Amino acid sequence: MTTTMEYHNPVLLQASVDGLNIKPDGIYVDVTFGGGGHSKEILKRLGPDGKLFAFDQDEDALANALPDERFTLINENFRFIKRFMRFYGVKSVDGILADLGVSSHQFDVPERGFSTRFDAGLDMRMSQKNDLNAYRVVNEYDEANLRRVFLDYGELKNAPVLARTIIEAREDLPIKTTDELKEVLAKYLPERVRNKILAQIYQAIRIEVNQEMDVLKEFLEQSLEILNPGGRLSVISYHSLEDRLVKRFVKNGMFEGEPERDFFGNFSVPFKTIGKLIVPDNAEIKENNRARSAKLRIAEKR
Repeated sequence: MTTTMEYHNPVLLQASVDGLNIKPDGIYVDVTFGGGGHSKEILKRLGPDGKLFAFDQDEDALANALPDERFTLINENFRFIKRFMRFYGVKSVDGILADLGVSSHQFDVPERGFSTRFDAGLDMRMSQKNDLNAYRVVNEYDEANLRRVFLDYGELKNAPVLARTIIEAREDLPIKTTDELKEVLAKYLPERVRNKILAQIYQAIRIEVNQEMDVLKEFLEQSLEILNPGGRLSVISYHSLEDRLVKRFVKNGMFEGEPERDFFGNFSVPFKTIGKLIVPDNAEIKENNRARSAKLRIAEKR
């Protein structure tokens, strides 16, 4: 069995849990359980009457479940947070923590197809229950949709030419593995920026496969509904697409447009931002390379 530390080294551990401002008898949710690092820290700060619910859609994470009667692990996508809280008889909670992105474990298991380091089948599913995988995106999406994926989720300026190249290549044979995909796109991967562009291509496909942006929006909207007044939201994101969504929602409770003004011309917003944006220090980045792009935002429901 994979050990917890190998599974996932928790990023910004103290700062993200401090941000929850934990009450010993409160109810908290860790929506990205992984190796359980953040959950363990939350449980340390809870008293005997406190409760912690955790979500992880990846079945591999179930091996890390914590033997604590205050703890419940739910093997589901956190886009269903409200439904499952209701299922467990919980109407509102005191804090929610989310560490977004792919766990170190998922990157390190070659056959999952998340990493640019290994050759593997085109998969990239965070949950094996998903119908959509990377193979289907690469081999079944039409040109317009492939272009959208690379442009919107990879922020790749040459999205049109990448999409066209894939369409032409798969007319002969399906593209089955990550190495085959790299080969098809080889001329757009100059050596000096190869890893950066590959990371953007993989990110784009992974976000599409797992509907990560839709999931994040649904989660944020439901968090607002189930948090108690004074309840805290602590969110760690790893790329600008996620961070922009979180920042915007925390600032004005919506993803687009402007919030309404009250009678006095003041914006009526549901969250109060707590502190400034938090990023890891050099020591944490040195110890855990995955932390280098992490950004933590903390908000309190008014």
